Amino acid sequence: MGWYETHVVPRLIDRALDIDEVARLRTRTAAGLSGEVLEIGFGTGQSLAAYPPEVRRVVAVDPQPVARRLAEDRVRRAPMAVAYIELGPGGRLPLDDASVDHAMSNFTLCSIPDAAAALAEVRRVLRPGGRFHFLEHGRSPDARIARWQDRLTPLQRRLLGGCHINRQIDELVTGAGFTITELRHYHLAGPRPLNYMYEGAARS
Repeated sequence: MGWYETHVVPRLIDRALDIDEVARLRTRTAAGLSGEVLEIGFGTGQSLAAYPPEVRRVVAVDPQPVARRLAEDRVRRAPMAVAYIELGPGGRLPLDDASVDHAMSNFTLCSIPDAAAALAEVRRVLRPGGRFHFLEHGRSPDARIARWQDRLTPLQRRLLGGCHINRQIDELVTGAGFTITELRHYHLAGPRPLNYMYEGAARS
């Protein structure tokens, strides 16, 4: 990663997502989680305030050292334990099969280089009955907006650390072997090509 992606992008994302509307949606997305939760794309730890009290431990995955530094105060104040883990070769999670209760991602599947492989790993480490909760932006069903998303994605990828605004999030989730049990769609405030949302939960 270059200097811009390493030092600037985490701060831009932290500022852009640190708003009341997103905080409310994070809390709704996290409802029902409990025990040990794997969070992919932990970022600057904004999701910690959204977890219900039944969550006792968060296993955090994020390769960005600057994001980790920005998360330090939130991690310190969190009511649950937070443990970072490092990805292994090929993006493999250093966790046993069926070893975590639930998993969550927020604004993450847009920027993982191989989202399908990452979701397959999430499914592998979930215990039977475990759920994957997600809050993501992605491809709009409106053809006019989707065309703009296709045009803007190359620029978005350069500006925001590989972010694709045209990924079909529900298809990525089901393609990894999950069954979606809840799904909401809506637009956040702002430019519509950037803010078409997928909020839901899935079981393996």
